[in-house]
Amino acid sequence: QNDSYSSTAGAGRQFQNRKMKAEQAKKVEFIRTAEKLKTQLANIEKDKNGHLYNRKSDFRVEYSILEELEHSMTVSRKTEKAKILQQLSKIQNNVKRLQQQLKDVKPTPEFVDKIKEMMEEVENAINAFKEEQRQIYEQLLKEEKTVINELSVFERKVEQWALGSSTTEQVLKLSSARVSVDKTLGSHLPAEVVEFERFLQRTGGRQGGWDDYDHQNFLKVRTKHKGRLSYVDEALEYLCGRTKEDIEQHDKWYQEFLILHERKKESIKKWKEKQRQKKEGNLKEKAEKMLKEAWLQHEEAQKQKAAEERKRQQAAIEAWKKQKAIAFAMEQASKRKLEEEKEKKQQKERQRQCHMKLLLERYTLQKKEKEELEKLEKEKREEAEKEERKRIAAEEITKFQER
Repeated sequence: QNDSYSSTAGAGRQFQNRKMKAEQAKKVEFIRTAEKLKTQLANIEKDKNGHLYNRKSDFRVEYSILEELEHSMTVSRKTEKAKILQQLSKIQNNVKRLQQQLKDVKPTPEFVDKIKEMMEEVENAINAFKEEQRQIYEQLLKEEKTVINELSVFERKVEQWALGSSTTEQVLKLSSARVSVDKTLGSHLPAEVVEFERFLQRTGGRQGGWDDYDHQNFLKVRTKHKGRLSYVDEALEYLCGRTKEDIEQHDKWYQEFLILHERKKESIKKWKEKQRQKKEGNLKEKAEKMLKEAWLQHEEAQKQKAAEERKRQQAAIEAWKKQKAIAFAMEQASKRKLEEEKEKKQQKERQRQCHMKLLLERYTLQKKEKEELEKLEKEKREEAEKEERKRIAAEEITKFQER
């Protein structure tokens, strides 16, 4: 039995050594990967700060909100990290205390009960930690899904801007800007046209300052309800980020837009008829040529500016995506590490239980052998005493007969 136990223990030590070497290699690879991700994250943070938090940026006011949000989230992550480290440290101390107790094994029921109680305490602490982390991961997955959906909406809007889905709007806005600036050309246009173009310039263009995605949804729902204010509640479902007051204000703007646009159409008809009657073809052609050249120059400048702005926004979005990907990778790496540590602890626990089982079996066997030996000795003593009594009785009988 001792030889069998020694061979089993030797095999267990060899397996444990191989396991420790494999775990050490995994730790080295994990540290190397973590350092690489940390360097990439630092570079992305640098690029992101250069794009978003530059004090010379035209969108400094809007980006300052993101900066404050990022700061608060950083503080929250550090707090959560400290809390997790504190919980892990507590579990580690309990495990070390249990290991210290196992160094001096005593085959007594009290010792077994004490070990069992300590094991249950460690197991409860680990299960509680796992459950808490599981709930946190589930909440993070829900938040990630929400962010991905919102990001998809923003990406569609950016793609619509990039594809130039509102080219007609840009042409008319540029024309209105040109008319409002150039007094010479403005003097050749009807007052209704100038009024309409100034209205567009003042209120944010042919969509009232709204983007194409929101404005088209607004028109779709409004047309469905034939302009009745009952459409507002349904419109709120399609217009993410818009309030009821925003929609009502936009409806007022749109009604005024329709009135001015109709006036402009009528005025343009009259103006065209008047221009045709004047038969000033050469002068008109020259004016149109000058207007076209000026408009083309202005359009080219606006396109270039818009392209540069799209590049900046796209770079910021890419930096955000990379940062999120790295954060997700680090989270997965941390999760794998926790799972590996869990497997290691479970393996140690199984080995400890096996060792305790062997000790208990050995103790039980020794106790049983001792009891059998004592029983055998007792039977021998009783047999000897019985024989001695028989011998004494025989001698007494013999003596009695001799007398």
